[in-house]
Amino acid sequence: QIQLAESGGGLVQAGDSLRLSCTASGRPFGTYGTGWFRQAPGKEREFVARLNWSDTPYYADSVKGRFAISKDNAKNTMYLQMNSLKPEDTAVYYCAAGPSVGSDDWKTYYFWGQGTQVTVSS
Repeated sequence: QIQLAESGGGLVQAGDSLRLSCTASGRPFGTYGTGWFRQAPGKEREFVARLNWSDTPYYADSVKGRFAISKDNAKNTMYLQMNSLKPEDTAVYYCAAGPSVGSDDWKTYYFWGQGTQVTVSS
């Protein structure tokens, strides 16, 4: 069993940056695939970025070039650096751990954090 906890959300203005963190406890990330997803009010949860078991990154088209996902295995922490934020990035952001090959489909992930709110004002 792995427990995940996100932090770093907040209220920012358009164009600002934020860095989200996701810390794992109980067991290390190991060979799990890991990812960030987000859910805006009234919308389905959507893929943002992910790492497969070899830490190869993948991004949703909507965040490519603005967001960067990374992981520090020594600290058992995954990050999402978000730059040039837009109002449409407003959502609750979740980190997740799942299949080692990784997936854009949130339904395939096994473990989830509680989420952190990101609000971008125009």
